[in-house]
Amino acid sequence: MAEIRIRNTNERISGEENVKAFLDRQEVLYEHWNPDKLPAELQNKFVLTDDEKNKILETFDAEIRDLAKRRGYKTWDIVALSDATPNLEELLKKFEQVHTHTEDEVRAITAGKGIFVIKGSDDVGYFDVELEAGDVISVPENKPHFFTLMENRQIVAVRLFIETEGWIAHPFDDPAFQKA
Repeated sequence: MAEIRIRNTNERISGEENVKAFLDRQEVLYEHWNPDKLPAELQNKFVLTDDEKNKILETFDAEIRDLAKRRGYKTWDIVALSDATPNLEELLKKFEQVHTHTEDEVRAITAGKGIFVIKGSDDVGYFDVELEAGDVISVPENKPHFFTLMENRQIVAVRLFIETEGWIAHPFDDPAFQKA
């Protein structure tokens, strides 16, 4: 279940209803899918074949199509990251830069853990959304954010897009941002 940490106060918000209410106020979509639907052999697997990626997409097909219909997403895929990922350190350095997109950045976590760091309203500032299997988040277009891995450095997620070529990151220079 997702948990939030407000960076400037270190306040933590937990519990699905509390997390959802906070993220709603920040205009960030949060939902929860049942991670136990995933076959046991894929629940902790982070190096995936194309067939295994397709199995994950098939498992969550109804949820993906429902979200896509409600939000206008047209295409989706699977991303899997772990220490076995080639050039992981380079990817993380690229990910760990505050940026925006001209469309939502959507992740449905099917295995592992990750963090979205998001710039909230002026009274909140930056906050971390710690995600695990079953958590679904959509950071709205033009909202400064970045994504990174947690200490286990393993994640599998469904990504959904409006534009069929995916999204492009636009750097967001914010002198107020401090890495945690």
